[in-house]
Amino acid sequence: MDLDHLKDRLLLPSSRAAASANGPHQRRAAPAAGAGGGAGGVSIDVNGLKRRGGGRRSWVRVDAATGAAEAVEVAKPALMRRLDLPARDLRLLDPLFVYPSAILGRERAVVCNLERVRCIITADEALVLREQDPAGGAAAEEAVRRYVDELQRRLVDRADDLPFEFIALEIALEAACSFLDSQAIELEAEAYPLLDELTAKISTLNLERVRRLKSKLVALTRRVQKVRDEIEQLMDDDGDMAEMYLTEKKMRMEASLLDDEDLQGIGNNNNGFSTSVSAPVSPVSTPPAFRRLDKEYSFARSRHSSFKSSDSSQYNIEELEMLLEAYFVVIDYTLSKLTSLKEYIDDTEDFINIQLDNVRNQLIQFELLLTTATFVVTIFAVVSGVFGMNFEVALFSVPHAFEWTLAVTGVFGAVVFCCFLWYFRKRRFFPL
Repeated sequence: MDLDHLKDRLLLPSSRAAASANGPHQRRAAPAAGAGGGAGGVSIDVNGLKRRGGGRRSWVRVDAATGAAEAVEVAKPALMRRLDLPARDLRLLDPLFVYPSAILGRERAVVCNLERVRCIITADEALVLREQDPAGGAAAEEAVRRYVDELQRRLVDRADDLPFEFIALEIALEAACSFLDSQAIELEAEAYPLLDELTAKISTLNLERVRRLKSKLVALTRRVQKVRDEIEQLMDDDGDMAEMYLTEKKMRMEASLLDDEDLQGIGNNNNGFSTSVSAPVSPVSTPPAFRRLDKEYSFARSRHSSFKSSDSSQYNIEELEMLLEAYFVVIDYTLSKLTSLKEYIDDTEDFINIQLDNVRNQLIQFELLLTTATFVVTIFAVVSGVFGMNFEVALFSVPHAFEWTLAVTGVFGAVVFCCFLWYFRKRRFFPL
């Protein structure tokens, strides 16, 4: 069967007309707004749709030399090409996704995702993501503003010789630790009065409030633990800390490029001098040999400079380790406070469970006594049922027979009840 004939049979009339009018390789124009759906299908405006991951992000760029801040919009592919970052590193900074805190040291940048501060730090600048977090809202925007202001103030009042990347990283760690510590303090202020109230009065409302409080405590503890683990992981790995020396790596690269340019200049001068003085030397074989000697000499110089820089960075790694250790102590103290609060909540829950067990035992004891009393009263019901029969009994004609029957039945019921109590006491069902 012909392909065109099959297409004409399968297409709807309106689609067939549009395809014949526009041609096989032309895009069909969108119908007017007032046009009906009918057989033409539903039209979708694909121009208004935003491609996933392809849009521009709004950043605040802080220059390392001047401290000037400006708002810029950079697309993710441009950042990946400019900083040699993989897509998964930039995905950590996306506010649409929920990722735990992370500090990643790369060849040309440090990627930080610390609570409400998401930034990319290089040797020349810091890019802080300023898009509002759907969960944080205005609080996330305020955190970005405070981070930028503090970074500018540190750069203006620079009193130490820390590289720019360490200053930016320190401010991010300080902001994250301060934010988590403030949340821990607020949680403590809410928890202790609520636990005291629950201890004094056990109710369904107080139990529900404590359950919500414990859920918040577990979530906050998980976030604090993640930040602590990230700092500890950096402190334990010297290679990761050495990767974060962006300024030193940049200076080393610039120095190696200058050395290569100087050696190339010397090689060109020597090449010209040798060709002018010694004419019999072949011009074809000499330049490759001299160029090979130039490369070997450049490699030896760069390797020697890298050894020198690695020896000097060994001392600087200790400086970075001290910086990380300071904030490790702070976040560890916050974690210890949350752990103490969790232990206090667990102790309170144990106390509440003991109280509930006591109440439950008291209810069981009362139910047991009530069941025994009901059995004793049932004896009177049996006697009353016997006397309520419609037949003559000689006992009915005896004087004071009814009173004697009640007395005997009451004494018998009391004896039975006392026997049950003695049995319960012997079996230690409950203290009497």
